[in-house]
Amino acid sequence: MAIVVDLDVQLAKRGLSVGEFAEAVGITPANIAVLKNGRAKAVRFTTLDAICRTLDCQPGDVLRWVPDDAER
Repeated sequence: MAIVVDLDVQLAKRGLSVGEFAEAVGITPANIAVLKNGRAKAVRFTTLDAICRTLDCQPGDVLRWVPDDAER
């Protein structure tokens, strides 16, 4: 997949645990893990809004595109 989710970076910068973050965003820790591990097929705008609101960041701070060749 060419979209990389940088939640780990953002959580580390803010000293948030996955559990704290999941509760603040309003989704389960399991769904946070799906996002962090790149297994998500889609992200609802409402979820992305809650993530950005919680982290006080822009979507580009959480999601980035890399060419397929760069993943290898």
